[in-house]
Amino acid sequence: MTIADFLRRNAKETPNEVALVEINPQAQTNQRITWKEFSLIESDPNNGAVRTEMTWEEFDKRANRFANLLLSRGVQKGDKIAILLMNCLEWLPVYFGILKTGALAVPLNYRYTSEEIRYCLNLSDASMLVFGPEFIGRVEEICDRMPRIKANFYVGADCPRFAESYDKLVTYCTSRDPAIELNEQDYAAIYFSSGTTGFPKAILHAHEALVHSCRVEQMHHGQTKDDVFLCIPPLYHTGAKMHWFGSLISGGRAVLLKGVKPEWILKAVSEEKCTIVWLLVPWAQDLLDAIDRGDVDPDRYELSQWRLMHIGAQPVPPSLIKRWFEHFPNHQYDTNYGLSESIGPGCVHLGVENPHKVGAIGKAGFGWEVKILNTEHKEVEKGDVGELAVKGPGVMLCYYNDEKATREVLSEDGWLYTGDMAKEDEDGFIYLVDRKKDVIISGGENIYPVQIEDYIRKHNAVKDVAVIGIRDKRLGEIAAAIIEAKEGYSLGEEEMRDFCFGLPRYKRPHKFIFAEVPRNPTGKIEKPKLRKLYAGDSVVAQQIEE
Repeated sequence: MTIADFLRRNAKETPNEVALVEINPQAQTNQRITWKEFSLIESDPNNGAVRTEMTWEEFDKRANRFANLLLSRGVQKGDKIAILLMNCLEWLPVYFGILKTGALAVPLNYRYTSEEIRYCLNLSDASMLVFGPEFIGRVEEICDRMPRIKANFYVGADCPRFAESYDKLVTYCTSRDPAIELNEQDYAAIYFSSGTTGFPKAILHAHEALVHSCRVEQMHHGQTKDDVFLCIPPLYHTGAKMHWFGSLISGGRAVLLKGVKPEWILKAVSEEKCTIVWLLVPWAQDLLDAIDRGDVDPDRYELSQWRLMHIGAQPVPPSLIKRWFEHFPNHQYDTNYGLSESIGPGCVHLGVENPHKVGAIGKAGFGWEVKILNTEHKEVEKGDVGELAVKGPGVMLCYYNDEKATREVLSEDGWLYTGDMAKEDEDGFIYLVDRKKDVIISGGENIYPVQIEDYIRKHNAVKDVAVIGIRDKRLGEIAAAIIEAKEGYSLGEEEMRDFCFGLPRYKRPHKFIFAEVPRNPTGKIEKPKLRKLYAGDSVVAQQIEE
């Protein structure tokens, strides 16, 4: 079985059920747009938001049309087709159209610069690119320097001169399934690492990994056909897509919301009757802050059907979940840990039955094994810190075109070394301590930034915080805290120094920098960017003497 077989099944069994809804609160139009396979765009007379929907049958037909377009251009099994689109209704039909040909889908981060796009296209050996209007300028900059790219397909109105119109071309293609013979061992996709430690690596996955992620998601969260999943994070990332796979395997509806304002989230949950919402930490925090300020009132929305809120992609402050339960006491909660190398979330998860263990990432997920290892790759004693390793059907095949990097993280017997430092408590629950490469060694002591960040977030005026190491002649490194204050609050060094007296002396930051904390689209703090800005810079912040 391949991942595309779930789409075929849904199209056959529930052809007229809605599969996808797109809501764009920022768009304003009174026009109705008709495409050959669907005429489903309408505007909300109350606020102008554009709402579009697509049935399972239309979804499958659209995927088939694009698959047949690719095949007509000579695409063969094993070719690589890149996707550079913002979240939109076309995203998933394009993805599945690629898979139905036997080619590999290669999703690209929408924040990539033109040179990063070119780098990833070259690294993955992509031969075609599908892109949207937001990327015209970036693609135009490099289109003459991409000799491997045989075709640029443009999704949207006003096709640029250097591309071909996807919408026009698929109209003339048959909607019959191309019926290319595939199995679980065939290659399916290349995803890219987040690049938080340097240039992205190309991560190769087979259909088996994608299929397993469907089963993991449904086993963890119990999706049924009646569930409605609100999807806000970018679909290019394994996290959002693999959570959506719970809708794919159950035949349930998913809502793509193009925006993260608290009122938009609550309105979408209310009007679309969403039952499951996956949030990133900043969005959950913004929603709670908006409620506390009185900017939004949950009582004005129909939220009784909302049963599960889960978070992943980064360490989750326990204080945030405590606040969440104060406002939403009837919600189930789960946190999911994973990497793109382990096909996204779920290799470790907390479980909705374990809210008393908030702060932990949980135990091994469905079909997964976990270990915590020392530098010799031997298991550590319970309670000791080591590197988290995972093993299961979702582990990547390799870093594409990078044997050396593959050997560094993938053992011969299938264990993936995650680079995350963790420890296990007496009940077998795993807690993240920090990224292996983020550990600060100060005066011979290992300092784990996440522990300091969790402590500082308890301050009621702190919106976000990141702790990095800065070189120091005497101690080797010292800890610096970059702190972003909540709207309407101000913070100073003396106040934060006093607050941090609750930390052990060696863990207290030596520097405090008050600035925005940058995060990538999946919510991970961009520490390389912060190190570039602040590491070793004695001007930007005054060193606080012990």
